[in-house]
Amino acid sequence: MASKKKRKIVDGAEILEKDFVKGNLKRAQKLEEAREDLYVAGKIYKLRKEAGLTQKELADLVGTQQSDISRLEDADYNGHTWKMLQRIAAAVHCCVKVEFVPTNGQYAYVG
Repeated sequence: MASKKKRKIVDGAEILEKDFVKGNLKRAQKLEEAREDLYVAGKIYKLRKEAGLTQKELADLVGTQQSDISRLEDADYNGHTWKMLQRIAAAVHCCVKVEFVPTNGQYAYVG
């Protein structure tokens, strides 16, 4: 009887991406959007915690409701606006920085 070669599980997300996303542009784009949403939500949460603020306290500083801060810290939320991110950053004495990173290791120049 031939033995089956077991696949070593290193990263569940990596395996899911390989099995369900690779080669499917639409799924790849959705995955990238989800990663971006998770990143932004995590940054807002971390900034708030490092500032020692509750969601309500941050909401008061920003001029919004606690439920809005909760939604912004939710990885499933994708309605982050530049203006709101700036208000949150200002409330915790930070600024928002945008970085353009080439996806293929090279910048494309349009001439």
